[in-house]
Amino acid sequence: MLSDADYSGNPSGARRGKKRSSGESPGDGQTLRSSGRQINVRVKRTNNPPPGQSKRKATDTEEEDDQSEKKYRKCEKAGCSAMYPVCFASASERCAKNGYTSRWYHLSCGEHFCNECFDHYYRSHKDGYETFASWKKVWTSNGKSEPSLKAFMADQQLPFWVQCTKPDCRKWRQLTKEIQLTASLAASYRCGMKFSNIKSEGPDQCSQPEDLRVAEVTDSWWHSMLILPPLFKESPASPFLAAYYPDCVGMSPSGSSMSQTELRADHCRAVQPQIPGLCPYFQPFYQPNECGKALCVRPDMMELDELYEFPEFSRDPTMYLALRNLILASWHKNCKEVLTSQKCALHIIVRGLVRVRCVQEMDRVLHFMTRKGLINTGVLAVKRPLLPERYRSVVVLEARERIGGRVWDDTSLGVTVGRGAQIVNGCVNNPISLMCEQMGMKMHKLGERCDLFQEGGQATDPAIDKRMDFHFNAILDVVSEWRKDKSQNQDTPLGEKVQEVKKNFLQESGIQFSELEEKVLQFHLSNLEYACGSTLDQVSARSWDHNEFFAQFSGDHTLLTKGYAVLLHKLAEGLDIRTKSPAIDYSGDIVKVTSSNGSQWTAQKVLVTVPLTLLQKNMIQFNPPLPERKLKAIHSLGVGIIEKIALQFPYRFWSNKIQGADYFGHIPPGPEKRGMFSVFYDLDPQGKQAVLMSVITGDAVPAVRDLEDKEVVDECMKVLRELFKEQEVPEPVHFLVTRWSKDMWSQMSYSFVKTGGSGEAYDILAEDVQGKVFFAGEATNRHFPQTVTGAYLSGVREASKMAAI
Repeated sequence: MLSDADYSGNPSGARRGKKRSSGESPGDGQTLRSSGRQINVRVKRTNNPPPGQSKRKATDTEEEDDQSEKKYRKCEKAGCSAMYPVCFASASERCAKNGYTSRWYHLSCGEHFCNECFDHYYRSHKDGYETFASWKKVWTSNGKSEPSLKAFMADQQLPFWVQCTKPDCRKWRQLTKEIQLTASLAASYRCGMKFSNIKSEGPDQCSQPEDLRVAEVTDSWWHSMLILPPLFKESPASPFLAAYYPDCVGMSPSGSSMSQTELRADHCRAVQPQIPGLCPYFQPFYQPNECGKALCVRPDMMELDELYEFPEFSRDPTMYLALRNLILASWHKNCKEVLTSQKCALHIIVRGLVRVRCVQEMDRVLHFMTRKGLINTGVLAVKRPLLPERYRSVVVLEARERIGGRVWDDTSLGVTVGRGAQIVNGCVNNPISLMCEQMGMKMHKLGERCDLFQEGGQATDPAIDKRMDFHFNAILDVVSEWRKDKSQNQDTPLGEKVQEVKKNFLQESGIQFSELEEKVLQFHLSNLEYACGSTLDQVSARSWDHNEFFAQFSGDHTLLTKGYAVLLHKLAEGLDIRTKSPAIDYSGDIVKVTSSNGSQWTAQKVLVTVPLTLLQKNMIQFNPPLPERKLKAIHSLGVGIIEKIALQFPYRFWSNKIQGADYFGHIPPGPEKRGMFSVFYDLDPQGKQAVLMSVITGDAVPAVRDLEDKEVVDECMKVLRELFKEQEVPEPVHFLVTRWSKDMWSQMSYSFVKTGGSGEAYDILAEDVQGKVFFAGEATNRHFPQTVTGAYLSGVREASKMAAI
């Protein structure tokens, strides 16, 4: 219990059996351990004295040594820098203070307690035993680590340390034992503060020297001499992590105001805690037994990139976890203000000199998390730049006369219509949700109801839809099984494989789909083409959903009724944005970027974020040419295209039939019409404006490519009048039709993996070239391709890389 191995360093805090060694809880007359040797009595030398030296003199020397050893004893911890330990506890009337004790117990190089104070709490007949026993009961009830006496001393008896808040002082001071540290005290403390009337004792208190032990704390070796890890009390992370053992996530089991037993009983349900005032889409920590959620961390484990950045915490990550969890919780509680290490430090409530070290480490951890885009991100203006001053000049070169690329909002129909993206798929931990929270923008949750209507106006029986949805997903499940042992060379188009699986199923089962069931299946296939952005005969059966192997964004799907442009313009505030297309020369030590009008810029690093099509068509000239490996990856991906149409009507003719649903589906009359206006979205769910938006996917895209806008509108109106045949459908008063396939600087909607390709191509596209040319965009994000979220996160990723190099 009292050996240096009390704390195993196991991040899970697994409890070990209470095994007593011969050196544990020593009392008078027991074997003692000191500096690796055991002593009962002083052993006299057996060697004969040298010639000319009397036996009397040898005996006198030994007696002097005995007296010297009784004056003081060194710390039990090998390598401890404390030559003359002092007992911080002063609990026993017989406390050794700075004198002799039979054993010093080490907590850190500047903090020790004597054997007399140990006995005061440990011995059942001593006055302090009940205090220790009560603490032990709470610790055992809530925690998982060993409730040793050293843990008790660190958790309950060490004094707090606090830093003077005067800018020209900032010295650390030790508080007296009876003073409890709080965040408010840490925020207001001044040297010499009297706690009865909160006044200074005198103007010269800051001139008093700082305790010499503080300077040692900054040394790299100091942390390795720490016997027990810091466990925070009243951490902002506590409400998020109530289902965990506190000591497994960097918090003190004695700091819990309620027993964890009932909370841990819910482990198997992975229930997210309900925290008042917290956005429900903010779930930064996995709950026990929960997995597969994007941008979520295990509060009891370090991630690989964290281990790479902070290898010193690999053996015992407790301090890092305590800091990281505190930072993440603080950020999600208030994402509208910049989170600083000074703000976080106020909430580090832990006894002993280790608080000094935690405050010092906080700056490193917070900087790392900011660089990774985990905090101080979104539309928030971060005042403290990540880069040195000479690197802070950033110029954005935009080929168009507007920003946003494939994100382009239109308000001409009385509501915001996203010509490109407008829907957020999975809002939990999505950075788009974060930006909306920061700006106070509401996201309209899309309901799950989607009635399917046939041409002729009939509503499809939900049971048929449900049955065909089951068969559709079963087909994809068979495709997933087929591809498990297939190489890239054995790949085949997804469309062919789907038809093959369907044909085999019908033959083997003897089932025959009805005409309506076939049409409903075509509807589901059109949705698949919508997701891929392509006809299925071009998509890889082996890798069509490659990103599903990674954790994805979960939760609600929402419509940004105000569009993405509001967020984009906020992000662009303060940026130096220039227009016109560039050529990139990275052959020298610096990169030269030349625009089509001859303007030239030089930079140390360049980030390329153009759509995949432009790279495939060499619309940006690179000198030297891009590596063959990258070019191969560029051409192994496909460029998906979908088009949109939005129609404004004089009134909401669909309301009675749709009954408040956010969208409804169109069953195609045959396979040749698949993808032609398959889903209609109500863009004003509150019912004030009458605007419907629909999509054109798959083979329907080339079918409308050369039609005039009015001709596309006429085709769409034919469909609507079939779906609402029982009533009058008015002519639209305004409309818009997108032309992404003809947009010079896009020529696509989003990427997909072509037959024979793989998801690895996204990673290869993301690789920098010579540490000078970097790449971002949805086609460089293997985890979240095809989305605004993926494009944004790829930019954060590259900014982090560029800042780190």
